[in-house]
Amino acid sequence: MKDLSRILMAVFVFVALTFSAGAQGGYAEGTEISLLQWSHFVPRYDEWFDAYAAEWGEANGLGVTVDHVNFTELFSTLAAEIDAGDGHTIVEVLFSPASYIDGLHDLGDLNAQAAEMFGERASTCQAASYLPVVDTYYAYTHGYVPDPGDYDIALWSEAGYPDGPKTYDDLLEGGRAIFEATGIPVGIGMSPELDSRMANRAAIWSFGGSVQDENENVVLNSEETIAAVKYLAQLQNEAMTDEVFGWTAASNNQALIAGEVSYILNSNSAYRSLQKIDEAAAANIGFTSALAGPAGAYASSHVWQIYVIPEYVEGDELAAAKQFILDHSANYSDVTYHSELYNFPCHASTVPELDGWLEEDPWGSQPPNKFEVLKTVNDWSVHLGFPGVTNPAISQVFAESIIPNMVAQVALGEMNAEEAVAQAHERVEEIFADWRARGMVGGGM
Repeated sequence: MKDLSRILMAVFVFVALTFSAGAQGGYAEGTEISLLQWSHFVPRYDEWFDAYAAEWGEANGLGVTVDHVNFTELFSTLAAEIDAGDGHTIVEVLFSPASYIDGLHDLGDLNAQAAEMFGERASTCQAASYLPVVDTYYAYTHGYVPDPGDYDIALWSEAGYPDGPKTYDDLLEGGRAIFEATGIPVGIGMSPELDSRMANRAAIWSFGGSVQDENENVVLNSEETIAAVKYLAQLQNEAMTDEVFGWTAASNNQALIAGEVSYILNSNSAYRSLQKIDEAAAANIGFTSALAGPAGAYASSHVWQIYVIPEYVEGDELAAAKQFILDHSANYSDVTYHSELYNFPCHASTVPELDGWLEEDPWGSQPPNKFEVLKTVNDWSVHLGFPGVTNPAISQVFAESIIPNMVAQVALGEMNAEEAVAQAHERVEEIFADWRARGMVGGGM
């Protein structure tokens, strides 16, 4: 399987580089492109990417530079460069940049080319790139990251759940039993940071609540949302510690690696870090799909890999940027492989080896099929605006951490669930009204 996978990747690389080489000499002398990207949670990927970008530039007769920053700096840097009218050619962000649409190129042509070349793409990628109300592709999403549950096999087996929790009831009952017996808590954040925002939304969706409906009307204040918030508060009070109120984006990774939590909701990056430190401990980590609640099983993608091109980019620099993005997608077998199966392809056709890798992890997991649960990811992985669209208002609600703050208020006993949800709903309504007045959000009825 590994030999076949590498052969197939070599074919993709050859095709992509041949496609690129056809453009050599087509750009004016001195044309350069620059990329700003996050420092990937899997360092191996950055090593591969930087080498790939340099080789691509050489093959196409132009200069390519790549800068990496912490993911928390991406949007502030993008905003500053848009305001200045100067900066990087391509910026990669991890969440929908819909609120920056006025300063970004419409990439409808690029998305259409990709669809013609690579076929159908995952719906979560479409949602992170396209704003229906203005019929604009403000971005190109090349990858997304599943957000499964990561659990301690030994602890959950002892509690009577050898395959880990499957439902939110399982998480509460099993997590509480483990906590009472061992002092080891569940690790679901309730603070203004990435993992808390994702985990809290997953529970709300699975209980039948949401920020907006399919028509972009705010519906946060519902019996379903209130039930989810009450559940999360009970989970914190009975199976977690107060540390979750100070959670950072690294907290649950660090806790899993240290053996200090029984369950987290995260990508595979925490597991991969542990795998390099202690293979035996890593073998004791299992993965589950989204937990089921009264309304089903839903979890957001952990992050998305989203390329944008600011409007100040023009001419051959713009043409070269689009060519780079297409060729990068054509090489997505290497992207997925060197990200250690962190980056999933938006266009499934670009990584024909993926199912085989999930059945037999090329990076040595024990058992080899540890990631097989991710074969079903498109059945339960949704986007931030679900069940509507990911619009600028949704992006702002996410950025303001309204949802985890709402949940924390109840878990801390500062408000009851009805009060906290009503207050959060009011703020969300204000945000939606502002963006709707700008013509960037539908609904309103």
